[in-house]
Amino acid sequence: MSAPDPQPVRISSAPVQLQALEPALEKISAAVGDVPALISIAREIGHTAPMPGEGSTAKLWELLASVTAVDVAAGRVLEPHLDALAILAQSGAGMEATGAWGVFAAEGPGMKLEAKRDAAGNYVLNGSKPWCSLAQQLDGAVITAHTADNNRAAFAVNLKDSGVAAETPAWTARGLQEIPSGTVHFDNVPVEPIGGEGWYFKRPGFAWGGIGVAACWLGGAVTLARDYATALEKGADNGREPDQIALATLGEIDRTISMVTGYLAQAAERIDGGELESADSGSPDSVGAGNTSQDDPSAWSEALCVRGTVAAAVERIQTLVTQNLGPGPLAFNETYGKRMADLSLYIRQHHAMRDDAQLGALTLKGDRSW
Repeated sequence: MSAPDPQPVRISSAPVQLQALEPALEKISAAVGDVPALISIAREIGHTAPMPGEGSTAKLWELLASVTAVDVAAGRVLEPHLDALAILAQSGAGMEATGAWGVFAAEGPGMKLEAKRDAAGNYVLNGSKPWCSLAQQLDGAVITAHTADNNRAAFAVNLKDSGVAAETPAWTARGLQEIPSGTVHFDNVPVEPIGGEGWYFKRPGFAWGGIGVAACWLGGAVTLARDYATALEKGADNGREPDQIALATLGEIDRTISMVTGYLAQAAERIDGGELESADSGSPDSVGAGNTSQDDPSAWSEALCVRGTVAAAVERIQTLVTQNLGPGPLAFNETYGKRMADLSLYIRQHHAMRDDAQLGALTLKGDRSW
């Protein structure tokens, strides 16, 4: 079960169209474990990658899934860079991201990052922000901070500013060891506002980006499924035909992947068709607000549905593969073990029943399609 040749992940494109991804996937495969190289490749991809909502959303998600299928950590590098580019474009502010960027929007207990105007009327950041992946190696970031009236807004920040101090986290996880996420401290750091107060969470692109992360999760699971199919094929070549349990497992994996790729294709089509433009309930902070009707479901409601469905599918595939392949690959196959550990940590960006509770609150007030 050595590292397979890079293979794209199909959501809706014709197989011949996916061949355009192969050169980038070859580069990713050669750069696994080399974070500076992965960042450089992400920057290169960012020049030509599609933007969500502009007619090629499925192709964007195929790109994210395909890169993550090669290496989960590579997907963790690429996705926030492309998301930052999309956020800046959606804001209409005319900003351009120079270098490699991230998106830092997490909150943490006992920490608060504040954006206040200085004597000249410009915004500056003070405070701390947790879960800032690769902050020491990135050039800039879209970052959320609390404003004077305690709303949250998004800002563009230069991470090379002298007032930025990124901690080196004590990263004990076996997963995503190349992508440590630590706390960053800001001391009077000048920033540029993006989109105004509340815009970051209320825009439909917030939900679209959340589905892009789910596409990454899917990519990691597809490679686990391919690992399993390859193991069965090799066993058959050595005279050990798969039994009914092994075949039933492969059948469940196949229909699970088919279900979630179909759901992603449908969501991409709806985004590009302008059906998921409503941001009335489009943020985690505004669940229960607004008056979204059954005829106009919010983008965030759809994102919660898609993310929850993909997360459950990925975890099911992980369980099926590990149950049937047993402890051997986890104990002795570095590529497989890394992929499983990386994906297990990455999927925890989904908040499980708490995300379902958000979805339930939206569903109860009529934000649903049934």
